[in-house]
Amino acid sequence: MSSAQTPAQAAAHFAARLRFETDPGDVHAALESGQPGFVFVDTRGDEAWDQGHARGAVHVTKPEMPNVIPTYPVGTQFVVYCWGPGCNGATRAGLIISEGGYAVKEMIGGFEYWAREGLPVDRVARDATGVEIIVDATRAADPLTVPAGVPAQRIVCDC
Repeated sequence: MSSAQTPAQAAAHFAARLRFETDPGDVHAALESGQPGFVFVDTRGDEAWDQGHARGAVHVTKPEMPNVIPTYPVGTQFVVYCWGPGCNGATRAGLIISEGGYAVKEMIGGFEYWAREGLPVDRVARDATGVEIIVDATRAADPLTVPAGVPAQRIVCDC
């Protein structure tokens, strides 16, 4: 392993990541606290949104962003997510939003880790008459992401 970087370069790298990234636990805590000026955006397509999305998120696909994002007040802080670590859709959305003049962070882990941590998930269904309804689709936390027997909403990983 090469040690080509200096400690100052490493510190700058990690500080930059923290300015532009957040995680599901921190986003959930911000939503629960009612943090003002904060908008949580699911950037995936309609089918993905309907299948399941983080409770508290708004749905704005990337093609809609140039028209929808400017409707928010200047100074709004956005947090974007897509499917998960293997998808760069949230990164692309972050670029669109930042180019529009807004502050934005990417939620690392995306919807996959939101759901795996047992955080609240809703899905869109239709009743017998075709009316859209929201159904709780929260699932048990994955023991690889949350200690067994501890409610996800009470997890503090001391990050």
